[in-house]
Order: sequence, then structure tokens, then C-alpha cells
Amino acid sequence: MSEGSYRSLRDVAIGDTVTVVKLHGSGAVKRRIMDMGLTRNAKVYVRKVAPLGDPVEITVRGFELSVRKQDAECVEVS
Repeated sequence: MSEGSYRSLRDVAIGDTVTVVKLHGSGAVKRRIMDMGLTRNAKVYVRKVAPLGDPVEITVRGFELSVRKQDAECVEVS
């Protein structure tokens, strides 16, 4: 991938499990994402995606969360 291009949580297919590599963004947005448990090396399972792609329902650290598409784009995964 080229610099500035990465695989985000938004790009993950339903039913896949990925690992958080890095959080992009800053300030309140990054803090909110971290407060939800989306931190480096966390395993994330994508349960569902709404018909228009927003929100994304995930399981992380045993909790089920709904994440806005905009926030999911800030989470780099592998």
C-alpha cells in the first residue's frame, strides 16, 4: 500500500476478525475510539454492517459496539 493508504475497520468484511494496528485522528475523536476499547493489538470481530454502511457492529474485548463509519475509518487494522 502507498503511504497514507491503509486498511481501515470500515473495509473489513462481515464475519472477519482483525487486529488493531494504529489509530488515526487526534484529540477527542481518538480518545473516544480508545475509550471504546479499540486500542493497539485489540482483536475486533465484525458482526454486521448496516445497509448503507453506517454503523458497523463489532465485538471487541467481549463487548458488542456500534461504531460510526467515520470513526471506523480512523482505525487501521491488519
